[in-house]
Amino acid sequence: MSELLKRAQWLRAAWDDEIPPVFRKEFILDGAVKRAELTVTAMGIYEAELNRVRVGDERFAPGWTMYQKRLQYQKYDVTELLNRGTNLLDITVANGWCVGKVGYEGRSRVWAHQPELLACLEVELENGTTFTVCTDSDWTVGKGPVRASEFFDGEIYDARIENGEFTTPILTARGYENLIPQEGEVVRVTDVHPVKEVIFTPKGEIVLDFGQNMSGIVEFELTAKSGDRVEMSPAEILDSEGNFFNENYRSAAGRIVYTCKDGMQKYAPHFMFQGFRYLRLDAWPFEIRSIEDVRSVRALTLHSDLQRTGTFSCSDELVNQLFSNIIWGQKSNFLEIPTDCPQRNERCGWTGDAQVFIRTATYNYNVEKFFRKWLNDLKACQFPNGGVPLVIPDVVYDKEPAAAWSDAAVICPWQLYLTYGNLNILEDQFESMRAWVEFIRAQGTNEYLWEHGRQYADWCAPDAPCPWPELSKEAAMSGATYPYLVSSAYYAYSTKLLVKAGRALGKDMSEYERLYDMIRRTYQNRYFPNGNIISNTQTAWVLSLYFDLVDDKANAAAQLAKLVEQAGGALTTGFIGTPYLLHALSDNGYVDLAYSLLLRRESPSWLYAVEHGATTIWERWDGSTKDAANCSFNHYAYGAVGDWLYQTAAGIAPDETAPGFQNIIFAPKPDSRLTWCKASIDTKYGTVAGGWLRRDDATVYELTVPDGCTATLFLNSTAEHVSSGTHRRVVK
Repeated sequence: MSELLKRAQWLRAAWDDEIPPVFRKEFILDGAVKRAELTVTAMGIYEAELNRVRVGDERFAPGWTMYQKRLQYQKYDVTELLNRGTNLLDITVANGWCVGKVGYEGRSRVWAHQPELLACLEVELENGTTFTVCTDSDWTVGKGPVRASEFFDGEIYDARIENGEFTTPILTARGYENLIPQEGEVVRVTDVHPVKEVIFTPKGEIVLDFGQNMSGIVEFELTAKSGDRVEMSPAEILDSEGNFFNENYRSAAGRIVYTCKDGMQKYAPHFMFQGFRYLRLDAWPFEIRSIEDVRSVRALTLHSDLQRTGTFSCSDELVNQLFSNIIWGQKSNFLEIPTDCPQRNERCGWTGDAQVFIRTATYNYNVEKFFRKWLNDLKACQFPNGGVPLVIPDVVYDKEPAAAWSDAAVICPWQLYLTYGNLNILEDQFESMRAWVEFIRAQGTNEYLWEHGRQYADWCAPDAPCPWPELSKEAAMSGATYPYLVSSAYYAYSTKLLVKAGRALGKDMSEYERLYDMIRRTYQNRYFPNGNIISNTQTAWVLSLYFDLVDDKANAAAQLAKLVEQAGGALTTGFIGTPYLLHALSDNGYVDLAYSLLLRRESPSWLYAVEHGATTIWERWDGSTKDAANCSFNHYAYGAVGDWLYQTAAGIAPDETAPGFQNIIFAPKPDSRLTWCKASIDTKYGTVAGGWLRRDDATVYELTVPDGCTATLFLNSTAEHVSSGTHRRVVK
């Protein structure tokens, strides 16, 4: 940790209400400043100002971690913000995740009872002397213009308030042992969206449409008089009659209430964000007749500042919009942690959503640093018996681990290794991975099956109720995927990946190799009695195929294809079956059927949402609002199809024997309904670009291999090995 911070003392305000405290220190510098650095952390989220100028451009520092064990601190170069003579340092600390409402149960004060601050400013003057300003009893604390601010509730701001009464803060006994340097990517404003349309709804509401569902905040400028009010409410959609609809936000109102001062003013919320496309103007100082009256209103997209690495496009514009929706789903939900949704009272780091999407995530953006920080929190949250909570950081506590969710402990590190090729990812996570497999091994009475506890099965599948089916064979035979088949399949998969990770690290994995063999054999005996699967669903066959748990893959693939045909050419999979569905088909001789599912426009399908105006990925295939409390229109899990677009449609995949795209597997599978398809992925070696074009009676394939890399081309029955450069092949 920062030794400098050990000089500082933790501060909190004497009051215990919703107004964020502003901690203040005035000091004098008697010389020119050569260098100055401010180190800050908080229990809550903070914004610092030096001489009325905001320090840094990141939002919601110090970020969201498992605070008892891991609390990040940040360092800022503030040399240019200091003056010779009197200086003023203000740091406002709001509730954020640490103190405020979190999770679908809206718990508050999970990690701390009140916001607290720890900070130290170190200044080196040109004359060689040093000067430090650390939080202590000489600071003061007061109440500023932010009157309340919560991620779920929204923000109340009174611009008329500048300097209230300041008093002495309270020193607390909080320690320093959990302090760590900044690990993850910081949250920043990344996109700016003007109002696209002003909608006057049938109910008489005034609604601003920004044209894109997103996570972020709104910013506006106006000239007003003291006491004028601005009030806004967010929504993702309009209802069937064109009226404002945000019942799916549950208790997360996300309202902005701004009281104006005299004159010109500019405002954007400080300590909250929303998931939204629309804003209803519940109060505005002036009459709004057209878009010209709200030109100063803008939506600011907020998410972790990740580097974009992947692109995909093809000849079908609906598929291209689907890919855009996948990108925006990731941008919206990769805000400090991989959340499930950015709008309602949830916004948790659900492990299941993260693991099914991580392959797509690693191709779209460089998420190595982002996920390594989150996996460190996963380790910190892991139970002594190896169990992994359902959300990270853990705000649920009373929910036992579950298959496909908690398996993120193994699946996520392995995928990071495949995409980025850094062995230390596996080194850092191996004991956590092993502990998770051992946890499953200890469940129930059969160490080779996981038939214990409450499982989520195939969440949100059209052929099963939500949240989860009853744990019985009878429920499985009635149409739902048998939950214990899912849990046992993931047990096998995590064990298999653990073996691969151990081998990559040079470990003796013979014990786990034998364990995997026994799990696979027991799985077949248990769930395929007399050669017939006990749970005849698409997801059951998909997992059995993709996780390599059946010997007769041709028959399994035929059974899966038959189920798709019996469903009218539609998928019936949920969060767990969908990510692997197209792979299970195209890897086993049903490329045409995989494309048919991709290109299907009727519900359930990916393009149904696209045709109905979606700009992000929906939680439910049909987008129904009948169960509004469980209907998110910005839920990235079904966007996991993106990895199939990269790997199968365009044909670019990593080689686990030479990870990080040091060797590229190029095995595109074209379809006659597309005339061309291409993708690119920026790797640490350079950009990999590949795709194909149908021309007359031939298909032209092209792949660009970065310097120092190789590729294996599978364009016919044989493998062709090539080195760096651009390679073109024509196949008739």
